[in-house]
Amino acid sequence: MKSLIVYYSLTNGNTKRIAEMLQQATQADIAEIQTVTPYTGGYDAVVAQGQEEVNRGYEPEIQPLSVSVADYDRIFIGTPTWWYTMAPAVRTFLHQQNFSGKTVIPFMTNGGWPGHTIADMKIACRGAAFAHEKEIQFDSNGGDHLETPMQEIKAWIVAICADETQEETV
Repeated sequence: MKSLIVYYSLTNGNTKRIAEMLQQATQADIAEIQTVTPYTGGYDAVVAQGQEEVNRGYEPEIQPLSVSVADYDRIFIGTPTWWYTMAPAVRTFLHQQNFSGKTVIPFMTNGGWPGHTIADMKIACRGAAFAHEKEIQFDSNGGDHLETPMQEIKAWIVAICADETQEETV
């Protein structure tokens, strides 16, 4: 089974940190979603812009990935939570893909308000099967202090790797 980790991360790189942990354990290919026009300004300015974008359903233009989702069977998709849902750049990415016949492993980072991020991701990934969804909490001040116990994250990754091993022997 060929795997790809796609993620979007901003500010402190919390989602990137989790994506890289997954990549190290699974040896999956990895790609970062980047907007064509980067967010600028301080944390508060980006948060305000993010709220406005989420409220109006905005989907920013994103840069093309260096890989094609069509070439993969299993896609990990990581997003920070922006106003109780996925980051607008992730919404753009999901709406550009065909997930029919793929297994999607959604994961999200948040500062204590997970909202409906995973549910929204599932709706956007039409035709996909889902496995091992995960919510990972960092501190609520926009920082990089991990609140979800590292042991819990490691157990999640071990379960993913165990499933991967099991699928390879079938």
